[in-house]
Amino acid sequence: MNLMNLTINGESVKIEESVQSVQDLLGFFGLGDQVVIVEKNGSILEKSSHATVQLSDGDRIEIVHFVGGG
Repeated sequence: MNLMNLTINGESVKIEESVQSVQDLLGFFGLGDQVVIVEKNGSILEKSSHATVQLSDGDRIEIVHFVGGG
């Protein structure tokens, strides 16, 4: 099994290379159905591009998701 090194929200994480797109990554973390903002290497991604933006070893990803409550 090959692993890819990503930095996610400032933490170094090893992810299986089968996780190829931002959409795959969100699904991996159970965030696929949530409203999130994703930044890849300093650029904010449009939600419509999550399925097509590919991940590469060394990418820096920031994921912000919203939690309801009061």
